Amino acid sequence: MIVILKHGIGAEQVEGLVRNLESYGVKASVITGENTTIIGLVGDTSAIDIDLVKSNDAVETVKRVQEPYKNANRKFHPDDTVIDVCGLEIGGDEVQIIAGPCSVESEEQVCEVARRVKAAGATILRGGAYKPRTSPYAFQGLGAQGIELLLHAKKETGLPIITEIMNIEHLKYFADVDIIQVGARNMQNFEMLKELGHSDKPILLKRGLANTIDEWLMSAEYIMAGGNGKVILCERGIRTFETATRNTLDLSAVPIIKKKSHLPVIVDPSHATGITWLVEPLSKAAIVSGADGLMIEVHNDPKNALCDGAQSLTPEQFEETMKTVRRTVEFEGRHLPEWK
Repeated sequence: MIVILKHGIGAEQVEGLVRNLESYGVKASVITGENTTIIGLVGDTSAIDIDLVKSNDAVETVKRVQEPYKNANRKFHPDDTVIDVCGLEIGGDEVQIIAGPCSVESEEQVCEVARRVKAAGATILRGGAYKPRTSPYAFQGLGAQGIELLLHAKKETGLPIITEIMNIEHLKYFADVDIIQVGARNMQNFEMLKELGHSDKPILLKRGLANTIDEWLMSAEYIMAGGNGKVILCERGIRTFETATRNTLDLSAVPIIKKKSHLPVIVDPSHATGITWLVEPLSKAAIVSGADGLMIEVHNDPKNALCDGAQSLTPEQFEETMKTVRRTVEFEGRHLPEWK
């Protein structure tokens, strides 16, 4: 349920109304937007008399929210959420470019890629330390050592880092990681999501291989219900009957999410397609669809990569892609952050 307040209502009236509403055993959150102030109620609201609430002098109207997700719902939070990551804004007018190798293989590899992607315009460095692989015999990542190498690359370049968590028991190794990624296979690992809800770090939540948008938002709700509102959604393609690409990139999800939720959403064209030459056109399409950023895989030697070399751009290819991305972003009236 949401309670929309009249314009110009004082703080004392709002506080009194909140106390009254919480007496019914629900949690009330006051959200102040540019033009509207609302009180979002989470919990069992069946005992609340809507007509009685409407009769309050401070109340404009009352609406029941049908969707099962509340914290992630735009009805509860009309303005876009903007998440600060080391001074970068995800969800505002800036478009953030996350780039780097699928997996961290060595200090030389990750530092070289970090330098090259930063020079081309990337703002955040990605790299897998713990890698979920379909085959138990494939390279599983360097683990905690991989995070240390990412931190070394951050120290050298200044790029914030993002890496994927595979097991909540590994959370202790993520103390200095700037964004924690929850991969597609863990999108419905609800115990992990609940634990990450107690963290104060931004969480990038990838869409599951065959999950609906509402299921995706409900997973975000698990994190937010724990108190962590710093959730970034990432569309990375879903599994369909099509075999021309690794997955099917659902770009319609971007405007749908923007309508349903206030959370920022980025697009990963690398995992979505698995094909390098498709990364550039789908990056442009993602920006036009309203995405707040891109996640692109870049490797200094894709042919010999230990993971997903077929979808990884070379630094030279990434540089050319960024020229196109920059033009598209500027055409849309937004901008890429400039490194000083």
